[in-house]
Amino acid sequence: MTQLPITQPLPEQYSDGTDEFAARSQNVSRPDFAAIAEWVKPGAKVLDLGCGDGSLLCFLRDARNVHGYGVEIDDLNVLACFSNGVNVIQSDLESGLQSFESGSFDYVVLSQTLQAVKHTEGIIKEMLRVSKEGIVSFPNFGYWKNRLQVMAGHMPVSETLPYQWFDTPNIHNCTLGDFEEFCRQHGARILERRVMNGGRLVTLLPNLLGMLAFYRFEQQK
Repeated sequence: MTQLPITQPLPEQYSDGTDEFAARSQNVSRPDFAAIAEWVKPGAKVLDLGCGDGSLLCFLRDARNVHGYGVEIDDLNVLACFSNGVNVIQSDLESGLQSFESGSFDYVVLSQTLQAVKHTEGIIKEMLRVSKEGIVSFPNFGYWKNRLQVMAGHMPVSETLPYQWFDTPNIHNCTLGDFEEFCRQHGARILERRVMNGGRLVTLLPNLLGMLAFYRFEQQK
């Protein structure tokens, strides 16, 4: 698998010189929040696809002072976004991002949603149309415990893949190698990769030992 840049500690130019970001990173319940925040410059315009109740955008607003917008289809989640002070558009992201002009955002984020979308190619293409960079996170289907469960004759159930085969929303599970090959085939240039297991950075055999993958990418120039 291609060697890619591994995320380092928060760059100095992204830091506000306080322990505020570190404190939030310790308290956040989803490690991808802090990982994504490390890649987002302060004051950036961010679009979160499938934003849920707006928790990630709230985190980025507080930690990075971003100007955030969300796309969400679920009624209760949309109401929760309003309650959390998050700008949200109720829409099915599968239908595209026609509401947004090209280059409208600095980043478009798809956090732990990639495996649940039907039209992967179209969504990645739209992400790169409306933003300078895309950020995705997804559970790594190649994680060794997932492989063992498949070898034992069962679909994996884990912390990052918590559903049974009959009620899962996940329809496009993939490994690190799968996503990187997808990017090569669809004109997306990977800028950075981060792989984690229980909040810890994984650098050795990431496709085998990593539970959760994060990628930052841009349109191939």
